[in-house]
Amino acid sequence: MNELECRTFVEQVTAYLEGALSPEAEQTFIDHLPLCTGCENYLDQMQRTQQALSNLPADGLPDDTRSALLAAFQRRATNS
Repeated sequence: MNELECRTFVEQVTAYLEGALSPEAEQTFIDHLPLCTGCENYLDQMQRTQQALSNLPADGLPDDTRSALLAAFQRRATNS
């Protein structure tokens, strides 16, 4: 599939994981997976992230942990 279709795939990952795609869109999404290793890997990463985040306490992160994570993300974005 071309770059635009992969971009569309990435845009639909959240909807797919939440079960919010129409049956037709979901089938198109699933049909793309065996054709594109990059998108398959991206979906796997997002599923792992979703699973890891589901274990967080409902009341959120402590302020110091949140600040440390935000700083790490900002450093990574600056270095990219």
